[in-house]
Amino acid sequence: MFFLGTAPSGAHTEPWTFVVVQDPDIKAAIRSIVEEEEDLNYARRMSRQWVADLKPFATDATKPYLCDAPALILVFRQTYSLRNDGKKRMHYYNEISVAIAAGILLTAIQYCGLVALTSTPLNCNARLQNLLSRPSNERLELLLPVGRPHPEATVPDLKRKSLNEIMINV
Repeated sequence: MFFLGTAPSGAHTEPWTFVVVQDPDIKAAIRSIVEEEEDLNYARRMSRQWVADLKPFATDATKPYLCDAPALILVFRQTYSLRNDGKKRMHYYNEISVAIAAGILLTAIQYCGLVALTSTPLNCNARLQNLLSRPSNERLELLLPVGRPHPEATVPDLKRKSLNEIMINV
């Protein structure tokens, strides 16, 4: 995954950590945490409209793919790091820098013939941070199950915006 170091970042701070999980026990622990939080999300935290908007995707709090996928990649955003003298080194534009790096990662995954599901498990940060021994300056941004598509996987027939709707030529 050498390409991850090629993403641009504010003041070249490279404010990301990619944690690759292949251990079945750790994947099971991640699934347990995510499903517990997702139960609460669907029941109380997410609006009725949000839950309704997810209906076409047949998604719910059950996430078996977190154990089925050969690998999980957890993308953490570093808000700062520590310099050799112990002082904080600020990471400028850390949100957009991590988004760009994640985009490069997703493109590389697709280029390799693999698939990933972009997931942002609401309210899982602290527990997953603890499980994976990540420092307090890191925040979970994405949880990506990565592998080959399941033989029975289906993709909804989504209507995409036309080029005219997403690009303006000046």
